Amino acid sequence: MDRISSTDKSPADIPDYNLREPDIPAWAALLYQLQLLDVREKPDPLTLPVADRIRIGNQKRERGNFNFQREEYSMAVRAYSMALDVLITCGRDGGEKVEEEEEEVRDYRVKCLNNLATAQLKLERYDEALHTSRDVLTLEPNNVKSLFRLGKLQSDMGEYEEAMEVLKRALKLEPATKAIHVELSKLVKRQSGGRDIQGWKPKPAELLGENITPFLIPSKKKESGTSWKCILCALVVALSSLVTSLILTARN
Repeated sequence: MDRISSTDKSPADIPDYNLREPDIPAWAALLYQLQLLDVREKPDPLTLPVADRIRIGNQKRERGNFNFQREEYSMAVRAYSMALDVLITCGRDGGEKVEEEEEEVRDYRVKCLNNLATAQLKLERYDEALHTSRDVLTLEPNNVKSLFRLGKLQSDMGEYEEAMEVLKRALKLEPATKAIHVELSKLVKRQSGGRDIQGWKPKPAELLGENITPFLIPSKKKESGTSWKCILCALVVALSSLVTSLILTARN
């Protein structure tokens, strides 16, 4: 008779753990008890090293970006505001290295402020977005995104002179940006009383000058229509000459 070792067990002898009932059913209500072990005050950002300020600030800024992509704009505003509470500059002289680190903090702060202004616009908090855009320009006067946003907001609020000056600055920095040209054209139309002038457009060079009254030029459609008329007249004259020549040749 063959011997059966202790390791040779039939499937019937092996317990089926998959059939075991769970200790906690899926529909059971759970009650957790938490115990607070310690409370620590929020550290002063000025006491934190620059690297820690940047790390913590960027974590909160990225959280705001995540909320913004999910269209959770209120939560994005809150996250950006928390990031700005950390991304602050000390404003003291401490050598070239410290100045470079503080400049890095300012760069991240500018990014966060721009993101905050965009989220505020989504929530239609126009006054807050206007204030945030000005904060960006305090740190970085030639920030084109903020200049464009500020000029557009001022134009929508009826502050036409201020909007024109801001948009002119943006256009000088980025003359090829179409969005700035479009917004300037809208502003010129508003200044003219909202009259829609068909076939006319302001010259960019005039918008950059001191006098921002639109220097209008006719559209290309009108010029092309006149040129087609000239071509048709020339064709009629040529055909008339050809017919006359054929008649004279036939008589001879």
